[in-house]
Amino acid sequence: MGVNRLTVKELPLSERPYEKCEKFGAEILTDAELLAVIIRSGSREERSIDLAHKVLNMDRYKKGLINLHHLTIKDLTKVNGIGRVKAIQIKCIAELAKRMSKLRSIEKFNINSPSAVASCYMEDMRYLTQEHLKIIMLDTKNNIINDKVITKGTVNASLITPREVFIESIKNEAVNIILLHNHPSGDPTPSKEDILITKRIFKSGELLEVQLLDHIIIGDGQYVSFKEKGLL
Repeated sequence: MGVNRLTVKELPLSERPYEKCEKFGAEILTDAELLAVIIRSGSREERSIDLAHKVLNMDRYKKGLINLHHLTIKDLTKVNGIGRVKAIQIKCIAELAKRMSKLRSIEKFNINSPSAVASCYMEDMRYLTQEHLKIIMLDTKNNIINDKVITKGTVNASLITPREVFIESIKNEAVNIILLHNHPSGDPTPSKEDILITKRIFKSGELLEVQLLDHIIIGDGQYVSFKEKGLL
């Protein structure tokens, strides 16, 4: 630590995160200051704001708040001054932010817009490191009744049966459904397996009078809708 380094308490009031938030509102804080408030206390060598900067710059390619979704608790504790409790707090606040983003999207949800569906689940699924296949269940007015992950891992047509999908649909009294899954590579282009799964579930839905409205694949900030592409 440098000889002239000031502690947080020694900083002018206008530069202290807690005081700035109280006086001007949280929106005035920088990303590092917001994270410093969560971290609360620093180490003997560094202030909380310094630890925040280190966390935000851990990955040279994905810097900033967005990287908090990718960092594990083990990754975070590699920063000197970030222990188990602080690491858990950081991961929990990242998860809260993700869920809040999803809830805001659901409030504006329009089933006639695949982009709105993708937006609703983008933050929930774009950071997953393995494929998750999710079913979104809808009522007669196409409001969301429930959603559920059907499988985790490689989305393979030989491992996923329509039965799994429609057991959940019938249990929730869904009239329509949407399939949703992610591509960890970030490229949402449908594979042959994706197309095969979609066709099987669509045909099964016709027999059970539960319509598959769309299959949306989530990539990193982008999506592909089977409905928009004329694949459904």
